[in-house]
Amino acid sequence: AMLNQTEVSEFILLGLTDVQGLQHFFFISFLLLYLTSLLGNGAIVTVVIFEPRLHTPMYFFLGNLSCLDIFYSTVTVPKMLTGFLFGHQPISFGGCLAQLHFFHFLGSTEAVLLVTMAYDRYVAICNPLRYTLVMSPRTCLLLAVASWSTGFVHATMHSVMTSQLSFCGHNHIRHFFCDIKPLLGLACSTTSLNMTLLNVVTTSIVLGPFTLIVLSYLYIISFVFQKVQSQAGRWKPFSTCASHLTIVALFYIPVLCNYTPPSSGSFPKGDVQVSLMYSSVTPALNPLIYTLRNQEVRSALRKMLGRKR
Repeated sequence: AMLNQTEVSEFILLGLTDVQGLQHFFFISFLLLYLTSLLGNGAIVTVVIFEPRLHTPMYFFLGNLSCLDIFYSTVTVPKMLTGFLFGHQPISFGGCLAQLHFFHFLGSTEAVLLVTMAYDRYVAICNPLRYTLVMSPRTCLLLAVASWSTGFVHATMHSVMTSQLSFCGHNHIRHFFCDIKPLLGLACSTTSLNMTLLNVVTTSIVLGPFTLIVLSYLYIISFVFQKVQSQAGRWKPFSTCASHLTIVALFYIPVLCNYTPPSSGSFPKGDVQVSLMYSSVTPALNPLIYTLRNQEVRSALRKMLGRKR
């Protein structure tokens, strides 16, 4: 039977704003953030690889996080930047699915990786004598592989499910990248299963790790207050946790805002601003947070720059 509906072969990303003056301002701001993200995270990955003193579990995971952030901002920001310069951006159906896939792949990998980093801090502080035994290179590698694999499986579920939908009429996406919620709003076929998956699976990928992080920090805090008597001695373990906690807050607060209230299918305008936070602002801040708070990374960076000169 002939369908009277034409299948949509591409979408139009409407981006952040139509206001001409704002577009140039946004272009410069987000370009600077993106370059900061690339340079900062690139520097951390390089230092972690080439500085033997940083070949420890904590920095291995930090290297993974920086690597993730480089890819993560690259999935959405370049397309957004071209949108500021040239207006509404067409994106093919395949391109749209790829963007959706990689955004959720890297995002959920980061969610799981942050738990792994919390576990690493927990073992380091509450079980220091067994630390090298528990966090062996093999265990670290397994935890990293598990983080990336979980993210990949989660994203594949969404991209496969979204590819099954039919899109026929309206193809304007009120966003700067192809995210699931705005896409589901454009589908002509029923999206109830997709919605259920988004509400159940994605929410648990966000809330599960978040709960584990909170628990591991409650353990750390109670341990430190029971076992460590001096004030100065108490502060030391927390100083290594401070960077991680800051990053957890920067990542999880916006993500929780976006994905935990069950979606009814409507797509609020606020989601766009919140997505901006974790797709471009957080990746630029992460390396700064780690280098500002961390003596070892700073001295390794100085050493590396000195070598180059």
